Amino acid sequence: MPRIAIVGSGLVGRAWAIVFARAGCEVAVYDTAPGVAADALAPIRDGLEELARHGLADDPAGAAARVRAAAGLGDALDGVAYVQESVPEVLDAKRAIFRELDALAPPDAILASSASALVASLFTEELAGRARCLVAHPVNPPHLVPLVELCGAPWTAPETVERARELLTAVGQVPIVVRGEIDGFILNRLQGALLAEAFRLVADGWVSPRDLDRTVSDGLGLRWSFLGPFATAELNAPGGVADYLARYGALYAGLNAEPAGAAAFDEATIARVVEAWGAAPAPGSVAERSQWRDRRLAALIAHKRSQPPAP
Repeated sequence: MPRIAIVGSGLVGRAWAIVFARAGCEVAVYDTAPGVAADALAPIRDGLEELARHGLADDPAGAAARVRAAAGLGDALDGVAYVQESVPEVLDAKRAIFRELDALAPPDAILASSASALVASLFTEELAGRARCLVAHPVNPPHLVPLVELCGAPWTAPETVERARELLTAVGQVPIVVRGEIDGFILNRLQGALLAEAFRLVADGWVSPRDLDRTVSDGLGLRWSFLGPFATAELNAPGGVADYLARYGALYAGLNAEPAGAAAFDEATIARVVEAWGAAPAPGSVAERSQWRDRRLAALIAHKRSQPPAP
């Protein structure tokens, strides 16, 4: 397996280190803040051990031993084939780190960003090696939710996208290709549409926020954990997608004619939703619930892997 550099050792960077180390890669972790990369090694080890408890990592100790804290950026990039940048989502920070990456990384190394909103053309245009740069946007946490959105700039070489797709597939992720730079990529646009409608339904008094969450977790979410919307539609009408749209297309067209969009996030709507949801979480409860979420995701992934593929 190729050598990997992780640049930025926050939550996303640590999860990426777990992904690559579990798959057998040697991983160097670097962070601009002194000592932060070294401090990341313990939670990376803990994450690998948690995966092993669910049967999702064969040798957590061996995987953890493949991760090291780099002494500097040049050390992290030495001999690597792939760089996953996960610094904060600030344009100037992305531009600065990519200038360094392009100058120091081996000339054939792929330079990928975990950016969730910034497209690659915003921070790679002036680089000599811009053809090897792209966004590889993960879903947090990427060691538990395998989807990765690959989105190049207009100048990204097709072979860069293909090499990234092959590598990420080899380490157990599920890459998809976004065919051009679009705000929010694909997952966030889908998530944003659902979130906008959820805010509107709660703010207008149609449902409580707790019951809306149950609608997703015990309804749509269960079905969508194995099937996407097109496959779901195909199974919900005898004649497949065309038959489904003939039966229900007018219904959905009418629903989407109603205003949702940006109005769902105006101040008045947000205030009503926040009031309906209740008090802010107590100190420490977010971390505790995040750990619970991660355990449940691991159990779900283990179950999905134990099942036969769809016919």
